[in-house]
Amino acid sequence: MSEKATFGAGCFWGVEATFREVDGVIDAAAGYEGGHTLNPTYKDVCTDQTGHVEVVEVEYDPAKVSYERLLNVFWDNHDPTQVNRQGPDVGTQYRTVIFYHSPEQEKTARESKAKLDASGRFRKPIATAIEPAQTFYRAEEYHQQYLAKRGLRHCHI
Repeated sequence: MSEKATFGAGCFWGVEATFREVDGVIDAAAGYEGGHTLNPTYKDVCTDQTGHVEVVEVEYDPAKVSYERLLNVFWDNHDPTQVNRQGPDVGTQYRTVIFYHSPEQEKTARESKAKLDASGRFRKPIATAIEPAQTFYRAEEYHQQYLAKRGLRHCHI
């Protein structure tokens, strides 16, 4: 039986591509979560007025990959100390966030964040929010596997 994990770590194109490479990940979909507008579009979210975050909803097989491993992929592939931005992308839609789907995910995410914060790996505190999962709105089809469709494996910043 599969489970879901949802992460916001900047532009969803690179985040989606990264999670698709993880053994045990069944699917990764780009989308929007955490806002107040029903059925937001990319154009809506880019106004920075809907409250949504660009996220990737990961469907995974917990018998093949742990939630802890997914958290490590999340931490390793963005700067969790940046507030409302990642690289050149600025706005609340690029904030760093973990949307948890169960009490166990919440506990594991909070412990993982605390451990990373205490590790001294970053000079600034971890800014990642940890929030209950809300409605996931799948992004428009042209955003799905965006980099793969262009023969790219990651975003060039």
